[in-house]
Amino acid sequence: MRVCLVASRRHPVAEPFAGGLEALTHHLARLLVARGHEVTLHAAEGSDPTLPVRTLTPPRFRPSAAAMRDVHAPEEEWMADHHAYLALMLDLARSGADRFDVVHNHSLHHLPVAMAELVPVPVVTTLHTPPLPWLESAVAVSGRASSFTAVSQCTARAWAGTVDARPVLNGVDTRAWQPGPGGGPVVWSGRLVREKAPHLAIDAARLAGREIVLAGPVQDRGYVDECVLPRLGPDARLAGHLDHRRLARLLGRASVAVVTPAWEEPYGLVAAEAMSCGTPVAAFARGALPEIVADGTGVLAGPDDVAGLAAAIDAAAGCDRRAVRRHAVEQLSAHRMVEDYEQVYASLVQQEVAA
Repeated sequence: MRVCLVASRRHPVAEPFAGGLEALTHHLARLLVARGHEVTLHAAEGSDPTLPVRTLTPPRFRPSAAAMRDVHAPEEEWMADHHAYLALMLDLARSGADRFDVVHNHSLHHLPVAMAELVPVPVVTTLHTPPLPWLESAVAVSGRASSFTAVSQCTARAWAGTVDARPVLNGVDTRAWQPGPGGGPVVWSGRLVREKAPHLAIDAARLAGREIVLAGPVQDRGYVDECVLPRLGPDARLAGHLDHRRLARLLGRASVAVVTPAWEEPYGLVAAEAMSCGTPVAAFARGALPEIVADGTGVLAGPDDVAGLAAAIDAAAGCDRRAVRRHAVEQLSAHRMVEDYEQVYASLVQQEVAA
């Protein structure tokens, strides 16, 4: 099948990944190619050159002097996004049927949804976040021309008042995230931002009397300076933004992986990565985490309950690492995810032919 993947223009689809959206898109593109599909990935500059990438570059455009004097003019980056996605969607509208059987949108931009009706092949959009106003607006004006999937049942329920999205659970490459011996410090991984609340992971690990290592990109410097750095010490340190090989080794040596969302986590990729390494999870029961942390693979605490999370860390450390790994391979693998998306593509193409 000829598949057009549309990714974010803000972050390259390359390691170390900026977040779960970029990781998912990378896995999907690579595995679709491996399974014999013809794939074109429209993504940010700097994306993995081993993938079939076309850079989402905005057309050459410079506003007039009069336009630049408009005090209400949008930011330059917003305009660049607008032009890049507008150019892509117009191109797909003109000649998409000659090159593709299906368009799979993973961007958070409104134009691929709003302009889906113009594209002569099926368009499916994967919802990676809770509802966003500009995406809801795009759905409203497009007449729901795009089909939708969601990265978890939780995310599908959050969008239920706007669209009917089929849950397709995210997946991790379980061959890349190999099991390790465990027994080491507690590990927290992810973007260091307020909505991921790594400061609460430090508090819980310290309350449990355990060393903790945090790994990930600093994407909110003000929050990190205010809430994370003052908590560091001999029992809590930052390891930096690691590629998947170094992060997999760190997670494989960890006794427990801690996940502390302060928002309705749409999926929880870091939990799946840890479980693929055989490492049990202690997490706040928020968002999609109850869907992926099964009995025997970790322990959940109430949202924002630091004392409960400390107890969950101690309890999770006793999980059977082999059972944790087995759950990841059977339920959380990228291969299972790709098979699910292949079924979505086939169904959409069949509906198009029948129409």
